[in-house]
Amino acid sequence: MGGPVALLLPAVQQAREAARRSQCKNNLKMIGLALHNYHEQHGSLPPAYVADANGKPMHSWRVLILPQLDQQALYDEYKFSEPWDGPNNSRLLSRMPAVFKCPSHAGGADDTTTAYAAVFGEHCAFPGAKSVSFKDFTDGTSNTMLVAEASHAAIPWMKPEDVDVKKHPTIPDMQGFSSDHVGGLQVLMADGSVRFLSQHLSPQTLQALFTRDGDEKIGDF
Repeated sequence: MGGPVALLLPAVQQAREAARRSQCKNNLKMIGLALHNYHEQHGSLPPAYVADANGKPMHSWRVLILPQLDQQALYDEYKFSEPWDGPNNSRLLSRMPAVFKCPSHAGGADDTTTAYAAVFGEHCAFPGAKSVSFKDFTDGTSNTMLVAEASHAAIPWMKPEDVDVKKHPTIPDMQGFSSDHVGGLQVLMADGSVRFLSQHLSPQTLQALFTRDGDEKIGDF
C-alpha cells in the first residue's frame, strides 16, 4: 500500500495548501471590509498608528479596527492611556483575533505575531499618524495596496509597526512582505479585492502598487 499512499500525498498536500490559501484570502477580505467600514464611520482610513505627545507610536491600526471585526469586547478592554505593551494591554496579546493569522504559517497556537502588515510610507495608504481617505487615492483604489502578507516579519499583532516600503521595497523579503505560499503573496487592494502577487513581479510595478498618488502607469499584474 506504500506506493499508492505515496502517490496520493502530494495531491493531499496541495489540497490542504489550497484550502489554507483560500482562508488567508478570506482573512484579507475581512480586514478589507473592516477598513472600509471604518472609513465609512470616520471619513478616513485609520492611521498606521496613534502617537503620544512626543510622536512615539503607541497603538496600531489593527487595534483601531477591532470593533469593525466584531471584536468590540476586546477593544473595550484595551487601554489607550498606556502603550500597546503596557501592563493591561500586554495581557490581551494572547487573544489575537484569528483573522490576523495565516493558516499556512508554521507558527504555533501561541504565536501572537500578525501575518498581515500595512503598506507604510509617505505616499502609501498608511503614511503614519496621519489618516488618509479614499479621495486621496488618485492612482485609483484598484491600483493601490493597503495590506499584504508579512508572515516572517515577526510583528506582534498589537504593535504599531508595519512594513516601511523604503526599507523593504521588494518581495519576498523576510523582514518585509513575504508569505508561506508558493510563488508569491496575497495582498489587499484599496478597492477591497485580494490579489496574488508573483514573487517575479517587476520592481517598477510593485513600487507603483505601493503608492496611492504616484501617477504611475500600471499594466497587468
